[in-house]
Amino acid sequence: MENIEIENHPWKPFIPAGARILIMGTFPPQAKRWNMDFYYPNRTNDFWKIMGLIFLHDKDALLLPESKDYDLEKIINLMTQKHIALNDTVRKARRLKGNASDKFLEIIEPVPLFSLLEEMPECRALASTGEKAAIVVSELTQSPIPAMGEKVIATPEELSFPIDIFRMPSTSRAYPLAVEKKAEYYRKMFEEVGII
Repeated sequence: MENIEIENHPWKPFIPAGARILIMGTFPPQAKRWNMDFYYPNRTNDFWKIMGLIFLHDKDALLLPESKDYDLEKIINLMTQKHIALNDTVRKARRLKGNASDKFLEIIEPVPLFSLLEEMPECRALASTGEKAAIVVSELTQSPIPAMGEKVIATPEELSFPIDIFRMPSTSRAYPLAVEKKAEYYRKMFEEVGII
């Protein structure tokens, strides 16, 4: 196993001014699967379709016109306008099977969550996009893992305030739930956080 390359997370945290929620996946797919150089880069992932449905009423709203490629400028503008921060739960990892599956991802180093939150003084909510990310957040915050679509309120000693921790359905196409149903869970969370 030692001969499997340790990969570093390719992107800096995306933290817009006034960020109110931090959405966290596990780790990006391999670069050969990217459609853009940003979070949730795989065109088969449902994340940007969910954001398009919720905020722009169209699952294809964040694609370039007449294209299957994402419009990165539009994505960044939307996340900035809605005060949504993005980062993943894993900073360094090994892919044990050479694919994007969380099941075969060995976590070498998790994200320094509390120093990240220090950069977001208005952030009072975290959301994990899938089970493995939820497990990592739970371990980092010493809090229970929420049921899918639910939240727990954590009070880690590293923070001077309580934080809502949501567990959302995975945005991977491998997770067997229609994109519209996934969007309903995310919409409810954004309503509760006050973004909608």
